[in-house]
Amino acid sequence: MHIHILGVCGTFMGGIAALAKAAGHQVSGSDSNVYPPMSTQLKRIGVDITEGYDPAQLDPTPDCTVIGNAMSRGNPVVEAVLERGLTYSSGPQWLAEHVLRDCHVLAVAGTHGKTTTASMLAWILEDAGGKPGYLIGGIPANFEASARLGSSEFFVVEADEYDTAFFDKRAKFVHYRPRTVVLNNLEFDHADIYKDVDAIIWQFHQLLRTVPRNGKVIMNAADSNLRTVIDKGCWTPIETFGLESGDWRAEFIDAAERRLAVVAPGGERTETAWALGGLHNLENALAAVAASVSIGVPLAMAVDSLSRFEGVKRRMERTATVGDIAIYDDFAHHPTAIRRSLAGLRKRHPNRRIVVALEPRSNTMKLGIHNETLGESLAAADFAFIYRPTGIGPGFEKGLAHLGGRAALHEDYDSLAAGIVENTQEGDLLVFMSNGGFGGVRHKVTSALQQSRESSPGGQDTSVATRPILE
Repeated sequence: MHIHILGVCGTFMGGIAALAKAAGHQVSGSDSNVYPPMSTQLKRIGVDITEGYDPAQLDPTPDCTVIGNAMSRGNPVVEAVLERGLTYSSGPQWLAEHVLRDCHVLAVAGTHGKTTTASMLAWILEDAGGKPGYLIGGIPANFEASARLGSSEFFVVEADEYDTAFFDKRAKFVHYRPRTVVLNNLEFDHADIYKDVDAIIWQFHQLLRTVPRNGKVIMNAADSNLRTVIDKGCWTPIETFGLESGDWRAEFIDAAERRLAVVAPGGERTETAWALGGLHNLENALAAVAASVSIGVPLAMAVDSLSRFEGVKRRMERTATVGDIAIYDDFAHHPTAIRRSLAGLRKRHPNRRIVVALEPRSNTMKLGIHNETLGESLAAADFAFIYRPTGIGPGFEKGLAHLGGRAALHEDYDSLAAGIVENTQEGDLLVFMSNGGFGGVRHKVTSALQQSRESSPGGQDTSVATRPILE
């Protein structure tokens, strides 16, 4: 069967492509914004990618066109699919019908931490010898790709609450019918499709309606919005987790956050070393352990697996080191995620300067919903270079004003990259935060810093004093 995927370079749709390819289908796709790591993964597994949406890509006619939720009416290839009466499906529907039907699905939902928690959960099952299938909205370092079919009954899926497609406005996760659900947290997001947090709570309620009585709900005990979801109705046994309260508990047992301890509901305590750090990742790890134990993985084995978990690409991923400058790539789609990620980095490196390059790229940020909290989320940074999206409105600057001389605003990628290169100092931790390609800024800065160091006698520091734009 020939499957053609519209929006194939999105993390979810790229995973669908990988699963379809592994199942033996001929797979092609198109997108308007092709960039690593997904484009690299797709080329490696042999998916033919077309740049843009010319209807000619539908010749010869595919057996099924899988349409990503970034596609809308008016898109030339979408209109061609409809006009020609071609067979089409959404990504979540295709996944449910062709992959998940006979699986024990473990779904990881929440505003933050889905990718990391799902990656940890898949790794724990893998390390225990389970060979699970999975589809994750990122590329876990412990695996070769963001998705695979697996060879066991278990399938781990990152369960996104974003809408399914232009023709199906339900949340993606209602298609998956999981037996085990992790509810990490719930905040207002996706303001382009949800009017308020209550609308998102309602979608989570629909998810719980699909979980059977012999399943399990693993819920963050500290999240009041999740409690509201449960109060609307839950027919499945619940176990809670948290750092301060819950059936499952965890803590760091050293100041450097290199060792953690997990306490199970019965009081059994297990310790291990690990590499990630950060309280947000500790919560993610705790949820993953609880979910894996609920399906039979021994506690000690699950916790020990964390010591071999290597992280996820674009989740505070160290991509380069230039002299004594460490360069990181972080997905960062929401102020809470930004704040938690930077706080974890600060805890591990209390004496180094943290410089952030931030692109507010999510639809919610572009709508100005997070203007009041975005500046506060950068509190742990010593300096921030911020890209100003076109049309974001005057409230954007107002929300950043309290950063004062610790921030510089740029309206184009090239000037932002030049400002970073000019002002970076030896010893800096340079963090690029965007849920997109960021105009290739990280690559440009890394290359420029490498060239500068090579041309400087003895690799001397050629940086100059920071010159803020925001006053």
